[in-house]
Amino acid sequence: MATKLEDIVSLCKRRGFVFPGSDVYGGMAGTWDFGPLGVALKKNLMDAWWNFFVEKRDDMYGVDAAIIMNPRTWVASGHTATFADPLVECKECKSRFRADKIADGISESVTTEEFLATHTKCPVCGKENWGPIRKFNMMFSTHVGAVLPEDANENPELAEKNIAYLRPETAQGIFTNYKNVVDTIYPNLPFGLAQQGKAFRNEISPRDFILRDRECSQMEIEYFVRPDAWEGEFEKLRTLQHEFLENVVKLPAENIHELEVPAEDRAHYSKRTIDFMFDYPNGEEELMGLAYRTDFDLSNIQRESGKSMEYRDKNTGETFIPHVIEPSIGVERLFLAIMSTAYTEEEKDGKTRVLLKLPENLAPYHFCVSPLLKNKPELVEKAREVYTMLKNKYGNITWDDSGNIGKRYMKQDEIGTPKCIVIDFDTLEDGTVTVRDRDTTEQTRVKIEEL
Repeated sequence: MATKLEDIVSLCKRRGFVFPGSDVYGGMAGTWDFGPLGVALKKNLMDAWWNFFVEKRDDMYGVDAAIIMNPRTWVASGHTATFADPLVECKECKSRFRADKIADGISESVTTEEFLATHTKCPVCGKENWGPIRKFNMMFSTHVGAVLPEDANENPELAEKNIAYLRPETAQGIFTNYKNVVDTIYPNLPFGLAQQGKAFRNEISPRDFILRDRECSQMEIEYFVRPDAWEGEFEKLRTLQHEFLENVVKLPAENIHELEVPAEDRAHYSKRTIDFMFDYPNGEEELMGLAYRTDFDLSNIQRESGKSMEYRDKNTGETFIPHVIEPSIGVERLFLAIMSTAYTEEEKDGKTRVLLKLPENLAPYHFCVSPLLKNKPELVEKAREVYTMLKNKYGNITWDDSGNIGKRYMKQDEIGTPKCIVIDFDTLEDGTVTVRDRDTTEQTRVKIEEL
C-alpha cells in the first residue's frame, strides 16, 4: 500500500512529532512546530550530518553566523535583485499564486504569455482571468533600530536606511566569514565551511506539509577549491551525498534521482547544479542540491566591501579567489523523506499495525523500558533500575507503564522505538528481561548486563 501524505501528517500530530505553527490560535500558513519526538528525530538527523561531513573530516570547519545580516550582503549576493518567484493574481477572486506551481509544464522563468497559454483555472474560484506575471521577492524584510511604523510615510529615508532582511539562506553567513576563517586558522585548500541554522523564505504558496514552508532549517557546506580543480571535487561531493543519504540515514537508493538542472533553471550564481530528487508520497520533489557557485560570491563580496577575498597558496605563493561547491539540504525535507520511508502499515490477523521503521541511529528513543504490571512495586522498582542504567548509558530512553503491554508495543511501534524491554517476574529470579523487536515483533530473553 502506497504511503499517503495525510497519514504521515496525522501520525506526526498524534504522536508529537510535528504540530501546525501557532495551532492554538488557528495556525499560521507555512509554519510548523516540532514536538518532543520531532525535536529528537530532527536533532539526530542534524547530528548525523554534522558527524559525517564535519567531525569525521580534517578539511571541514563549522561556523554559526547571525540570522540578521548587513543588508549589503543581499545586494552583493544578488538576492535583492533576483531572489523572486513568479506571482500571478486571479482578477476574479484576488487570490495569488506561484504561477509555476499551478500550471503544468512551465518553469520559474515563465512569462505572462506562456502562463496564459496553459489556460490554467484559478484553484479557488475556477475562473480563467489572470493578471500579468510579476516577480515577488521572497525575502522577509524588517527594520533594525529605533524605527516606528509611521516612519515609512513620515521619514522614508530613515526607514529605508534601517531596513534589514531575515536570511533566505545560510550560505551567505559562510561567505562573509570566509576571510575571518582564513585569517585565523589559514586552512589548506580545499577546505569547507559548514553551517546549520534557520532560513526564511516568504513562499507565495506554502504547501505539502513541511516540504515547502516559510521557516526552515538548512545544512550547508561551502567547499573552497582551486578554480581548475572544481570538477573533480564536485564529483567527490556528489558521491558523498549519496553515501550520506543511502548509508547514514538509510533512504532507499531507488527513490533518489539526480536531475541535471538546465542553465535556464539554475540559480543566478550557479554554473552547474544537480538536484537530488526524492519520491515523496505526493510525488517527486527536490530533497537537496549540489551547486558549483564559481567565485561568484567571493568576487561580489570583494567588490562590495573593498576587501580582498584572495587566498595565498602556502607552497607556491600564488594568489587567487577560490571557487566554491555547495551541498545544501533542507532539514525538514530530509525529515519528511525519512518519515515517508519509515512509515509502514502491516496487516495481520485482520488488524492493521502502523510502525515507523526508523534507523536506530535516528529513532527518538533507543529503548522503551516497562514493568509488565505497574501495580507490582517489585517489578516497577526493578524496571526503574534498568531504566536508569540505560538512561545513563544511552541517553535517549523512554519509560512507559500505561495500559496493557500490547498497547505499549503499538505506541512504541508508531513512534519508531527499535526495542521494547519488559521487566517481568522472571527478571527477579534470573536477571533476564524480554526484548521485543519493533520490525519483527520477535521476543528474546537477554541478561540485563548485556543490554
